[in-house]
Amino acid sequence: MTATRVALYLRVSTSKQSTENQLIDLRRVAESRQWTITKLYQDNGISGSKGRDSRPALNELLKDATRRKFDLIAVWAIDRLGRSLQHLVETVNELHALDVDLYVHQQALDTSTPAGKLAFSVFAALAEYERELIRERVRCGLDRARQNGIKLGRPTNLNDSVRATILAMRSSDVPIRRIAATLRVGTMTVYNVLGQAVSQPALP
Repeated sequence: MTATRVALYLRVSTSKQSTENQLIDLRRVAESRQWTITKLYQDNGISGSKGRDSRPALNELLKDATRRKFDLIAVWAIDRLGRSLQHLVETVNELHALDVDLYVHQQALDTSTPAGKLAFSVFAALAEYERELIRERVRCGLDRARQNGIKLGRPTNLNDSVRATILAMRSSDVPIRRIAATLRVGTMTVYNVLGQAVSQPALP
């Protein structure tokens, strides 16, 4: 039987913290389960609220997952992957789509087991719940704009309300593609709105 190839992901939020205890526990689990550790990925001094683009090791880990360099990712605790529900759900669902399992030591979660596979369904449900919350916030924003006398065009038309919604969603770290899909505009439209907001001079 081929040994399970596992990648270890470690993270601490500040430079004063150490990943040593995380590593000791995960290596002990790997040895007891006869996993083969293929690589160690480590983000030091980076908050779990940061997205993939701001966490080099996590970004590399997920890229290697697409290349099927391992069968399973082991982390010490679920908040090592992310403290933002949005980022956490996106990461777990991406792993599921890649057929890569996840082991979380502190929460005793192992999606390679029949019982653990239920977790993927839970995270998928959370993702849909979050998408519905975003849609509801957008609808409420548009309703408020109408009540304030702002003339709204068709959903595909770019207007002040849509621009404001794009900026608000992006400030909450909603991914570009999700913003475009929710508002029914092109991704280039979203990029253009964000670019224009950055290039505008600050008010005196």
